[in-house]
Amino acid sequence: MNYTLELNVHEEGSNVVFNTILLNSFKVNIVERYSAPVSQKSKLCEVLFKVRTLDDQILKKKDGNLNTYIRGEAFTAYKNFIGVFSSAHYKKKLISKKTAEQDLVHFILSMVISNYELN
Repeated sequence: MNYTLELNVHEEGSNVVFNTILLNSFKVNIVERYSAPVSQKSKLCEVLFKVRTLDDQILKKKDGNLNTYIRGEAFTAYKNFIGVFSSAHYKKKLISKKTAEQDLVHFILSMVISNYELN
């Protein structure tokens, strides 16, 4: 499956970060909220995602809502996946960029499949 991953899109001084996974038939917008502006040492507080068509129409979840909040064990797993991208091993290329990206994309896609009915 082909995908494009856009990580850490945010405005200077903002505590909100946008990540996007663009696939062949839809895209997943991920919103991360931090306790302080991202440029400072801040703590990840909340993560949500929504699925859109390629022409930006938001798809509803199986339960009718639009957003999916990542909570509990999944939140901890997400923090671990995102943490890899700022790790020393990743920066020194001891961890494959492609593998790290694929792990994050597979995790998010598993959440999409469990919460959305894709036709």
